[in-house]
Parts: sequence; C-alpha cells; structure tokens
Amino acid sequence: MIVTKKHLPRRTFLRGVGVTLALPMLDSMVPAFGGVTARAAQAVRRLGVVYIPNGMFMPNWTPANENGPLEVAATLQPLAAHRDRLLMISGLCSEEGIAQPGEGAGDHARAAGAFLTGVHPKKTEGADIRAGVSMDQLAARALGQETQLASLELALESAARAGSCDPGYSCAYANTLCWSSETTPLPMESDPRAVFERLFGTEGTTDPAAWLAARQKDRSLLDMVSAKVARLSGELGPRDRVKLNEYLEAVRDVERRIQMAEQQDSTELPAMDQPAGVPERFEDHAKLMFDLQVLAYQADLTRVISFMMGHETSVRAYPEIGVPDAHHALSHHGGDKMLIERLKKVDSHLTTMFAYYVDRLASTADGDGTLLDSVMIMFGSGMSDGNRHDHHDLPTLLVGGGAGKLKGGRHVRVAKDTPNTNLFVTMLEKLGVPVENMGDSTGKLTTLSV
Repeated sequence: MIVTKKHLPRRTFLRGVGVTLALPMLDSMVPAFGGVTARAAQAVRRLGVVYIPNGMFMPNWTPANENGPLEVAATLQPLAAHRDRLLMISGLCSEEGIAQPGEGAGDHARAAGAFLTGVHPKKTEGADIRAGVSMDQLAARALGQETQLASLELALESAARAGSCDPGYSCAYANTLCWSSETTPLPMESDPRAVFERLFGTEGTTDPAAWLAARQKDRSLLDMVSAKVARLSGELGPRDRVKLNEYLEAVRDVERRIQMAEQQDSTELPAMDQPAGVPERFEDHAKLMFDLQVLAYQADLTRVISFMMGHETSVRAYPEIGVPDAHHALSHHGGDKMLIERLKKVDSHLTTMFAYYVDRLASTADGDGTLLDSVMIMFGSGMSDGNRHDHHDLPTLLVGGGAGKLKGGRHVRVAKDTPNTNLFVTMLEKLGVPVENMGDSTGKLTTLSV
C-alpha cells in the first residue's frame, strides 16, 4: 500500500435528501506522517453538566476520607469501575441560592437559577426574570465556534410542569440551568425526536401530515446516505471502517428506539409525562437521551451539553424501583427512615443512569483515546441536603479526563463555603476559555490536575 499525505478534512459530512450526517473523528482526518504530535493536536475539549434536582442524601455521597484517594460511597457505586476518572470536590457553596432577607421560600428556584450562573435570581413571577450568564454558555461562546451547534440544553422532564413552582418565582428558574444573558433562560429539550432532528436534520415543517409523510418516505436517515457510506468506507483503513460502522449503527439504533417510542399508546401514560416520542419508561428515556449526547460529541456537532435529570420540585415517582413517592416529597423526609431508604434508591437509580452514560463515553473511540478521556463532566446538584434546603457543601463530582487536564481517583475538600463559581472559573480555564471571574467567584481552585 502506498501512503500519501492526503487526508479527510475534520469536518466531513455525508449528505442525503434533507440530511447532513457528520462523521466521528477518524484516523484519516489526521495528516499522514503527522505522528504523535499531529494526533495530540487533534485533542478536543468537551464540557458536560448533568444535574440532579432536590439535593442528595449526603451520608451516602460523601466518603469519610478527605484530600486523598477517593473511596466510592454507596450512591456512587454504579460509577466505581471509573474511579480513576472521578474527582470529588467537597466544601463548595452556592451562596447566591440562599434567601436574602425578606425573600422567604424559593430555595428550589434559586438552586437552579444560581447553580451555573453564580447570580442571585430575581424573585418574580412575571416576565422580568433575571439571573446571569451561565458557565456552560461562556464555554459555548468559544468552543461553539468550532461546531455546528454551540451547545445543547437537554432534560428528562418537559417544561409543561405537573407540579407547582416555588411561590413567588417564575417556573423559568426551575426549568433550566442555562442562561445566554442575564434575562434569557434557554429552554431544555426533553423530546428525543426533536433532539435527533436538531442533530441530523428536519423536514422544515411542523405540519403533522407533512411530518408523517416524510417519516414514511424516509424510513431511515442512514438509508438516504448508504451509498455514500459504502463509497467512503472503501477509502478508509480497517480501523476507520470499524469506527464508522460503530457510529452509524449507534445512529440507527437511536433512530429505531425513537420510532418505537412514537408508536406507543400515549393514552396509557400519566398526565405528567412528556410529549409523544418520549419512551414510556424513565430508564429508556434517560438512556436514549444519553445516547444522543454521545452521538453529538462523537460527531463533534457540539462540545457543550447541559442535562437536567429532573426539574427542581420534580414530582416524578419511580415505581419501577419500588418508589411510588414523588422525588421532591421524598427529599423532605423529615428523618423518616422509610422515606430516607426510598430517597437513597432514587439517588442510586439516577446515578446508575449516569453511569450508563459514562460507560458509553468510555467505550466510544475518539482519536487515540475515548470520549471519556476528552470530556469534563460536572455531576451534582444545586443543593446538598434537600430536607433542609441546604446550599452548602454541594455534592460535586467531576468525571472524565478533561483532555489531560484532570487527575481523578481523588476526594478534595476545599475551604468551607468556597463559591462553586471558583470551580467554574477553573474548569473554563482548563477548557481553553479563560475568564477573570464570573458570578460570585473569588478565585481559582488549584487542586484539579495535581
């Protein structure tokens, strides 16, 4: 075989009728004879935020040892296989989520509104909502210049809430974590079909009849580009062909599962469930949304994703794991042992879903490593003890290699009540997006990569 210096451009697409399918990172996208230096230059920095509402049962989250090797406590056991990629940070505080004098109730709205912004949300039920630019959007302004989508904002619950919002606060605060400006909260998409079409194309109309006709005509996104896939595969080496086939199979599997969800009888779903196209079972929905995030990273369609596993004050119950109670109600257990045991189950179940995502990232090739090597995911909540609405000592876990910028396998405790925005400033710097400060930050953390 004759080796030349020809290579595929990094932004290579397969195009079909109304469809543009980006490709994952392939060896052929690195110039021949580039060697290790060229491959290292291809390292992509990615940011993820995965949010659990209503706080956490902290005794099952926080290990006894501090500032040393990480002991994986009960709630995080589903992630134990990735211990070397876990960096727990204790002692962080969301001071701006705490009520100011005279404000009264509203801790859940403030928990979400202040979490990524470090700005105290304005108490209002009107249109004059106000917080601050969120950390993910600061990252998206820079990292998004290299991708088709600057960022993705996703959720497992729709904005059509079944439960009430905090009194005196707009539901907008609890429905999102992401703000592009101090007055502009970004909607979080919960429908997998809408996410899929945002990533891989849409018919350009919301008319139901036209949408159905297009679905019947174009039964599979990949069928429309299959000939081009075959031609491209002939130009690739064996390793690239394996990568491409795995990626395309993942796309096809996600599409198939969305179509199955759309065929379910929506009359069987509780009134609180999401729009048509959302799988009936919570676990199926969560895994499908995580798979879409893997595809988005894999094809480098975006490098910034924020994901709410539930809204603050979520009334979702989890009967599939023997928990008939609403999550928010369980978080206010009042010391009741039975309710605490159920809350532990919910925390563990949500972590198990997150562990599925981490497993997928760890098994998906990216350059000479995996997606887990390149990503920096913050997993946690805007409150610690939900029973007391405590905004101190937040449950905070960084997951992934951060493109070589994170050192895992550790539990670090910072000074008491260190603003969580200090962590964000540090994360942004490691993502190549340095900022002097944000929100209520007072400096940087120095222990993430030592």
